[in-house]
Amino acid sequence: DPRVVELPRLRWWLLRNLLVLPLRPRRSARLYARIWTPEGSPLVVIARRQAAALSHELTLRFGEDLPVVSGMGYGEPSIAQALDDLRRQGCRRILVLPLFPQYSGTTTASVFDAVTRELRSWRRVPELRTVSDYHDHPAYIRAVADSIEETWSREGRPERLLLSFHGLPTRYIEAGDPYHDQCRTTAALLTDALDIEPERIVTGFQSRFGRESWIEPATTTLLEEWGRQSLDGLDVVCPGFAADCLETLEEIGITGREIFSDAGGKRFRYIPAPNDRPGHIAALADVAVQNLGGWIV
Repeated sequence: DPRVVELPRLRWWLLRNLLVLPLRPRRSARLYARIWTPEGSPLVVIARRQAAALSHELTLRFGEDLPVVSGMGYGEPSIAQALDDLRRQGCRRILVLPLFPQYSGTTTASVFDAVTRELRSWRRVPELRTVSDYHDHPAYIRAVADSIEETWSREGRPERLLLSFHGLPTRYIEAGDPYHDQCRTTAALLTDALDIEPERIVTGFQSRFGRESWIEPATTTLLEEWGRQSLDGLDVVCPGFAADCLETLEEIGITGREIFSDAGGKRFRYIPAPNDRPGHIAALADVAVQNLGGWIV
């Protein structure tokens, strides 16, 4: 996907075929095996539950059936399959809601590319609306904050809270991608919403790949530093992920815990993504309703 890998095609072809494909698939398979469930991929399972819950919520609000389907940018059910499902149900107006709270060309724009690429083959193209982001939507902020606060009410507050967002190469930000700014805004709004001293909340960026410069600070660096300090009580939450997946369950929940503990850290707790929690579904419904204006009476 040229949205994700912004390199000259020849250079990327060489990297992909000489380094990535010979090594990465085997490693990724080992990592996925650590989080796989009897139902399959956690991301696919959760996405299906989210779609069903959101359809139910919107139907309750509008008093008529509103179909909601999920599609994956890289996998199945694909975006093309999801759109075809809506077409077979007779939908002539389609709202595309990428489940990326913060906009990036590597994620949100890639979804839009996939949608328009599929629609090029349709004889009758539907009316189309797209949601760019919802990084500062009050209901989304409240849903994430409530999830954190509920964990704290049951198990106590940590010494420190890490807000870990997916990373991005620095040159993408320099080229005008608003992702970093939107992550910082989300972090600031969550800090205001949470009942904890602001100095105990830190923002980091995970999932680095390659050797070029990425936005800082790196989540792994923070985990190592705090481990060496024997930090007693660290919570990690990933406010850029609407559903738990490899990057949250394995990279943070398993590998991140190991990095922190091996460096000398004490208690580590990963707070799950909002997934299909009622508050999160209600927040997504609020975002959808705002963008459905005039379509539903």
